Amino acid sequence: MKRFEIKSFLDDKAFEYESPLFINEDPIQIPHKFSKKEDIEISGFLTAIISWGNRKIIIKNANSLMNLMDNSPFDFILNHNKNDLNTLNQFVHRTFNNQDLCFFIKSLYNIYKNNGGLENVFKTNKEFKNLNHVIHNFKNIFFSIPHQKRTEKHISDPLKGSAAKRINMFLRWMVRSPKKGVDFGLWKNIDSGQLSCPLDIHSGRVARSLSLIKRKQNDNLALMELDSILRKFDYRDPVKYDFALFGLSKYEKFH
Repeated sequence: MKRFEIKSFLDDKAFEYESPLFINEDPIQIPHKFSKKEDIEISGFLTAIISWGNRKIIIKNANSLMNLMDNSPFDFILNHNKNDLNTLNQFVHRTFNNQDLCFFIKSLYNIYKNNGGLENVFKTNKEFKNLNHVIHNFKNIFFSIPHQKRTEKHISDPLKGSAAKRINMFLRWMVRSPKKGVDFGLWKNIDSGQLSCPLDIHSGRVARSLSLIKRKQNDNLALMELDSILRKFDYRDPVKYDFALFGLSKYEKFH
């Protein structure tokens, strides 16, 4: 296909797969259970952080985590005590264990109590073409309180070469328009045109088959390749194509 044909093809697929029907099988269903801004942010962030592996298990474990937080994540973050943290000892998702979770709770407390909340620590200059430095700075703030070194692996840093798939997915949820009933559009200090596609093995495979990426690894350099083309397709909303790439991989086995 020629480039304009690829754009038209992906426009159609993005329109098809950005639908509330998509929510039923996606981890984004977890923050959709809440209505308060901070509950959506926190549940979305924690869900995104554990979003690797089997999607059914991700959703099951994210629901379990919300239950452990009494389905009031913001209240839990602000008012938890030592006994509350002890109730989290049973939680584990792959390599994300109860110690990692307890640190994340403490760090989120610090962010909401002392740094103006999650939206504020992702604040950026709208002249930046992407959010690589913003994510890097967020990681520095997140790990600015005492922590185990091992826990750092759960938040990727684009300036160290990572595609930062989970953080980019979370940012898509928070920033993109809610007009189609999927993303939330809660954060106004980031422009949708600055977002990057959550690049993983599935979206990467489709992107390569369409010659959108030449690089073999799913790293930050590959993401910058993909970004440059998707922004040419739609500079206002390049990440709408995440729905197309994912849908083609999962539902159409396109590769």
